[in-house]
Amino acid sequence: MAKNTEVSEQQAKYNVGDEVEFTIEKQKFTGFIDKSYTNSFLITFESKDPEIIDKYHNKVVINNQHLKMIKAAPKVETEDDEEEEK
Repeated sequence: MAKNTEVSEQQAKYNVGDEVEFTIEKQKFTGFIDKSYTNSFLITFESKDPEIIDKYHNKVVINNQHLKMIKAAPKVETEDDEEEEK
C-alpha cells in the first residue's frame, strides 16, 4: 500500500527547526521541531522537572493540532530554488 505523502494544511504551517509551544501533563513547554511525520512532529525540549525528564527524555511526539508557533526557522535557499528564479 502506498504511503500518503501529501502534507495537510495544518501540517504545512510548521517546518523542521521551528520553535513551538505545546502542553504535556498540564505544563506548557517550548521546543524545536526535529522531524515531521504525517500528522505530528518529533519535538526536542528542555525541562527542569525530573519526572518529565525521566518519562520523555527531552523528546516528545505531538499532534500538529496541539502546537502553537513561537518562531519560524530561517529558510535556507537551495540550488533548486536559485535555478527556478532564473
